[in-house]
Amino acid sequence: MNAKLFFFPETRFGGYPDVDGTVAFYTRLRALTRPEHAVLDVGCGRGKQFEDQAPARRELRNLKGSVARVIGIDVDEASVVNPGLDEFHLLTNLRWPLADRSVDLIVCDYVLEHVADPEAFFSEARRVLRPRGHLCIRTANIWNYVCWIARIIPNKFHAAVVGYAQKDRKHEDVFPTVYRCNSVWKVRSQFRRHGFEGIAYGYDAEPSYLQFSSVAYAFGLLIQKFTPRCFRGSIFAFAKLIEEPAPAADDR
Repeated sequence: MNAKLFFFPETRFGGYPDVDGTVAFYTRLRALTRPEHAVLDVGCGRGKQFEDQAPARRELRNLKGSVARVIGIDVDEASVVNPGLDEFHLLTNLRWPLADRSVDLIVCDYVLEHVADPEAFFSEARRVLRPRGHLCIRTANIWNYVCWIARIIPNKFHAAVVGYAQKDRKHEDVFPTVYRCNSVWKVRSQFRRHGFEGIAYGYDAEPSYLQFSSVAYAFGLLIQKFTPRCFRGSIFAFAKLIEEPAPAADDR
């Protein structure tokens, strides 16, 4: 029996469960967008979201056409084929190839775990955002058991392991992880240090990495039931750029 359908039978009607993290994250993100906005997708990728078998979820992630412009940046030149972009820029160094105060919203979806220099990341986000612009982040939580396992496994084996756990995940969509800013406290600290006013919190979607086994999937759901919010599988973070940076605070 399909574990996902057993525990979340509503998936049969629309293709996604009620606890779907992508639906939750992009629904809130879309509440912050306006038709005149320029949106920057950091780490945009080649557009694997357009292969999603759930039409409603696929359309929810596609911002092209609902905002004035979608700009993508990525270290992978294959991202130029992403159909959800109006323009693409290859990222070759720490400085993003965009003008100051040129975008209204930044989306960073499961990318922060690959960022080796979080200070540079948040500094660039502040530079390219217009005042009162928004930064929306979804990333892995270093305090969750999935990240503990990922840290034990050498990066060179990640593609093989992820491919086994998630059959729809392609080898070219798996990148090395560093987890330099992957706790609720570290994200909040970066917000304060770089002049953002926002929130960061843990979110548990279904344990998709455990779909290879019904027993593992059920065990994952059991763990989630008793996991404190700050230790949940993903971190959702939403922030607004304020005019002047807040005083720097020590990392917790």
